Amino acid sequence: MQGTVRGLSYTLLRAARLSGSVRMSTHTIVPPSPALLLPLCIPQRLMLGPGPSNVPPRIQTAGGLQVLGHMHPEVFQIMDDIKLGIQYAFQTKNTLTLAVSGSGHCAMETAIFNVVEKSEVVLVACNGIWGERAADIAQRIGADVHLMAKQPGEGFTLKEIEKGLAQHKPSLFFISHGESSSGVVQPLDGIGDLCHRYNCLLLVDSVASLGGAPIYMDQQGIDILYSGSQKVLNAPPGTAPISFSEAASKKIFSRKTKPPSLYVDLTWLANYWGCDGKPRIYHHTGPVTNFYSLREGLAILAETGLERSWEIHRENALRLYKGLEDLGLKLFVKDPALRLPTVTTISAPEGYDWKEITTYIMKNHGIEITGGLGPSTGKVLRIGLMGYNSTKTNVDRVLNALRDALQHCSKNKM
Repeated sequence: MQGTVRGLSYTLLRAARLSGSVRMSTHTIVPPSPALLLPLCIPQRLMLGPGPSNVPPRIQTAGGLQVLGHMHPEVFQIMDDIKLGIQYAFQTKNTLTLAVSGSGHCAMETAIFNVVEKSEVVLVACNGIWGERAADIAQRIGADVHLMAKQPGEGFTLKEIEKGLAQHKPSLFFISHGESSSGVVQPLDGIGDLCHRYNCLLLVDSVASLGGAPIYMDQQGIDILYSGSQKVLNAPPGTAPISFSEAASKKIFSRKTKPPSLYVDLTWLANYWGCDGKPRIYHHTGPVTNFYSLREGLAILAETGLERSWEIHRENALRLYKGLEDLGLKLFVKDPALRLPTVTTISAPEGYDWKEITTYIMKNHGIEITGGLGPSTGKVLRIGLMGYNSTKTNVDRVLNALRDALQHCSKNKM
């Protein structure tokens, strides 16, 4: 009876509103924030942390172009250009190549959500935060996750990897090529062959390394490779290149259950990106202006040439290493062959509060460098030299800022 009365009351109130006998207030209750009535003001900073990097003028201009519809043929052409650019950057001929509408984390989820089903075994090489994140994502969807753990600053040998594959028999093996939280670049030669010998797919994170350190997706037998737009490619955050081998694609399209996320479901994304040979249909509204920016970032990389880009990053990293050692600072990664040329980690200077150093440099020099992340928190300072920001001038600027900070920040405050 009570439900009937409430229903009748609602019906009468609705009828009264429609007839105009009851009028709703047209006055706002929540006023606009005073902050929104002020002009937008963005400080000029040199972004020499682990990302995002500064966006060069050409890419800024691209991002400011007029928005088109995400299903317009001109946007599809830009998406096709992006696919070709990713194939070049990844050194792959994979058909299933695209850019996820999201950050590198979104690409990580796209990979794991699509190739892993509940209870399948996933083996994760963990020597920093990105291995931790990959394990977390796989665990959330019910995978049987096993870790091969090492201390930050260390890499993995083929012998160690084969032992893990033989012991756990995973369907997927994850490893970071550029471990930006610890500054390690992982050698990849031979890992793909090992994984395939054990009937396992190889998933590689190259968010911090793509364009700055050599990687050859097809030649190295990488089944899934992803990156991000905001590092060496110097585009704004928000798009993430990713590619899948034929073996990975076969697993995706023969899975027994749907991926746990519609947003990153590759049966949809493959069509949206024109990878399945069928007319494109709506899946989501892509970040059109980010597509413009990513397209230009990939175009700049193509114009520079991968080999030259790798050499630029190596040369400037070596210049930075020497300057840091001249300041009496210690490089965190002991093995020179494992030092990531895009993100350099420095052992936190003894007797200093690392946070005071980064704050001083930001305040007095307008330069961002950062501390550690995840397992490297409190252990390192991190300096990023990526793409447009990887120059001799920037190396000298950040060394000068560090020298100044070490002279003015207080020791023994920890």
